[in-house]
Amino acid sequence: MSNPVIEVLILAAVALFVLWRLYVALGRGGDERPMQRPAPAPEQRERAPEAPAPTPRRTETERPIFTGPAAAGLEDIYNADRSFTAEDFLRGAKAAYTMIVGAYARGDRAALRPLLDDDVYEAWDAAITAREASGDRAFELLRVRRAEIERAELEGGIARVWVRYEAELGDGEVTRTAKEIWTFKREAASSDPNWLLDDVDAAG
Repeated sequence: MSNPVIEVLILAAVALFVLWRLYVALGRGGDERPMQRPAPAPEQRERAPEAPAPTPRRTETERPIFTGPAAAGLEDIYNADRSFTAEDFLRGAKAAYTMIVGAYARGDRAALRPLLDDDVYEAWDAAITAREASGDRAFELLRVRRAEIERAELEGGIARVWVRYEAELGDGEVTRTAKEIWTFKREAASSDPNWLLDDVDAAG
């Protein structure tokens, strides 16, 4: 055989081999039916996506439970103003005590005015004037030891809450304990959420 014939035979053999491999790879058997592939094992099958858990319904805000000697008055205030809670009020009362005592110590009338009822403001304004004339140093708030609701009432649409405070005050040299009961008031139906300091009494 000549070299060209040998080359043709080799190329033909290679072509037949390639065609045979393609035939097998395509999954054809002798009966011309598609080759059946084994089914995946049960644990390998894709699981159907689980339905999302239903979102729990939102329940309406539960009615607060008031306890202690001021419970009846707090209940009346809540009935007139459903946004009222004793916890929020007491948190605000602590902040108000800090702000008012601090403003009084600084003689800051502008800060005091929107926080005090007219009678209280007039009394404290006079006290600041007397202190400025004498040159006495004001006692500043060191810390609030105690703040709790003593009484509460709703009368004529006006809500009043009495808060008992115990605090440490100092002037840099002397430290003393202040025990007072502050009365805060507010119109229950008013859109203004702020309470005014209506009275201050010494506590035993």
